[in-house]
Amino acid sequence: MRLSEVLSNPIASQFEQVDGFLNNTRLKTGKQKKIDIGAVFLTFYCKNCNANITFLSGEELHCIGINDHLVSIDCVVSCSRCGQTVPIWFLVESRNEIYSRVPEVRILKRTEKLSDKVLLGTERYGEYSTWLEKADRAYHDELGAGAIVYLRQILETATIQVAQRQGINILKSNGKRKPFKEILESVEAAVHIIPPEFSADGYRLFGELSGIVHGENDEALGIKKYDALRRLVVGVLDKVKDTQELTEAINALGWRMEETVV
Repeated sequence: MRLSEVLSNPIASQFEQVDGFLNNTRLKTGKQKKIDIGAVFLTFYCKNCNANITFLSGEELHCIGINDHLVSIDCVVSCSRCGQTVPIWFLVESRNEIYSRVPEVRILKRTEKLSDKVLLGTERYGEYSTWLEKADRAYHDELGAGAIVYLRQILETATIQVAQRQGINILKSNGKRKPFKEILESVEAAVHIIPPEFSADGYRLFGELSGIVHGENDEALGIKKYDALRRLVVGVLDKVKDTQELTEAINALGWRMEETVV
């Protein structure tokens, strides 16, 4: 495996063995070197192209030595359609000497300098796309609790909006909002927004998110669980979006109208 493959993948805690890229020579602190590791491929939402597009770098990247186990790598990736660019910085750690013939490496941090033309996420989810992007940015900046706050906000707001569209009362007799669990149960009774794979644990997802937001060691736990929790929240968004689109299609066909059977 070449280092470019690791840089092209999501940030992970495990180390991956890669081909040596420093010619078995120690890179002194602060010294810069061009390295040939193959092209880096990353997906961003390009507003010019109005789609998720693969952005790729050149074959040669710039590496700066930090110590025997850390290097900084800079590159610029470009949209494969329109050429829009994104500068990216990686902090790469090695379990053994990073200049060895087969270093075992992982990405400690990745930072993108995005423009108003490029987003981390997708526009598929309307207003929620912006919140997902903010969650991803917080995660990439190692703000675990902050990232989870956005995920919880997405889940809560999406559920309440579905309840309102379904005419479900979300307020108690005193005018205050009902507990989220009660609202979610009412929504699920009317229209399923929790994917069947974890429909029995729909409220548990909200509980997991809330536990990280209000618990101790929330930053580290948020980082550890972010990918899995994000996937479940996106699963709910997919269900909400599909249900809404299907409802609009049914209404457009007039299938909701009362028909007289002769």
